[in-house]
Amino acid sequence: MPSTTSPTVSAAPPRRRLGPTLALLAFAQLIISVDYNIVYVALPEIGAGLGFSAQSLQWVISAYAVAFGGFLLLGGRASDLFGPRRMFALGLSLYAVSSLLGGLAGGPGLLIAARAIQGVGGAFLFPATLTLVSTSFAEGRERNRAFAVWGTAGGSGMILGSLLGGVLTDAFGWASVFFVNVPPAGAAALLAFVLIAPDSPRAKGRSFDLAGALTSTIGVTAVVFALVQGPESGWTSPAVLTACIAGALLLAAFVVVERRSADPLLPLRLFANRNLSVGTVVTFLYMGTFGTLLYFLTVYFQGVHGYDALTTGLAFLVPMVAIAVGSQTAGRLATRYGIRPTMIAALLVGAGGAVIVGSTMAVGASYAALVPGLVVLGIGQGAGYTLMFGAAALGVPAEEQGIASGVASTSQQTGGAVGLALLVAVANSGLDGLTGEALRGATTDGLRTAVFIAAAGIAVTALVALGLRKPETKRIAEHTSATEGRPVVHI
Repeated sequence: MPSTTSPTVSAAPPRRRLGPTLALLAFAQLIISVDYNIVYVALPEIGAGLGFSAQSLQWVISAYAVAFGGFLLLGGRASDLFGPRRMFALGLSLYAVSSLLGGLAGGPGLLIAARAIQGVGGAFLFPATLTLVSTSFAEGRERNRAFAVWGTAGGSGMILGSLLGGVLTDAFGWASVFFVNVPPAGAAALLAFVLIAPDSPRAKGRSFDLAGALTSTIGVTAVVFALVQGPESGWTSPAVLTACIAGALLLAAFVVVERRSADPLLPLRLFANRNLSVGTVVTFLYMGTFGTLLYFLTVYFQGVHGYDALTTGLAFLVPMVAIAVGSQTAGRLATRYGIRPTMIAALLVGAGGAVIVGSTMAVGASYAALVPGLVVLGIGQGAGYTLMFGAAALGVPAEEQGIASGVASTSQQTGGAVGLALLVAVANSGLDGLTGEALRGATTDGLRTAVFIAAAGIAVTALVALGLRKPETKRIAEHTSATEGRPVVHI
């Protein structure tokens, strides 16, 4: 039986260090979000500079997505077993090293490998960051504020990545979008040992579920690969079908292994927590809808209106500000009214914004016509991003926050891959053989349809969020922090 001694989690930092700790956690989330999107606008120059084929260029994006999604459960459990501070520093170190390799890459193979390593770094960093936010700040107002700051960094970073990618590519070339990560990621890894409280000693008797780690990591990686490659190669291609079947079999084996393990990688009893189960579905649907809109807006700006990389980046300034406003507002509203009503309101606002954006997309439309929809959409998107991970973490014990974060973030990655694959197929239907104005018109029609479908999906997500509930909290243990005298309540 596993030991009941203290789990490997970081102690709450002294109150005088809460501000700098939160700033570091938000900065790490900013790095993850920026890095996810920063290469999008640089893809044409990367392809031309390194000799990528049209078919292989997508793997600059896909290698990151597949590795990130495939290793998240492992990264989450590693945070529980070995400590979130250690995994936080490891993830940032992998980011720094892989970014340096990516900038120095002289051919497609090394760049794709570097992007895969970045994805593995993200898979260790993201759950560790979520764990540290959940365990370092008291539930309620303090934690809601922390998630608001963290969510602002994450939501804005997705837009900032496009802006920064455009500026850097235009001024210094494609390699700069990789080199820019090296100093901040390396510095943040070192600051972790200064600002974040040390991890507690690893609990005796805890074992590493190797069979669960292998079946889940390879299984999820195979599924994400199939979702990413399917639109390009065809859903019936041998590689995609093989990956789907292998992934399904391995995930089935994973469930069997976890049921029989004394110390499983993913304790299946966690799904008895309604908030984790509902929050995981909400996260999946959020990324399958909201998470795809950045791609469609990029295609609209560049493919329909002919924006260059820099202009495309600048066009995302408005939604970036709106996302920041939504994120900060959500934290205050959640404290006052609760997470569930605030989450539902955010999703409904976002759905309305998506409808407005879709309604104003036209071949001859100006950017100004799009601004009102972008503002409403950004506010809803920022608020929803801030709240969905916090909702999934409600009521989860501190020693299992890492794997719970891994479950939620795996849902995030697979949801984005599924949503993008389905909506890209909708947007691109009917484009074959078209050129010139006919192509621009058909592209706009397809993008508009995809955005409207995403809006409907966001509304469905709001219905699912009705299943969230406030956990029953009991003070089963309370003690005082030795350093600051702050009460710590175990739920």
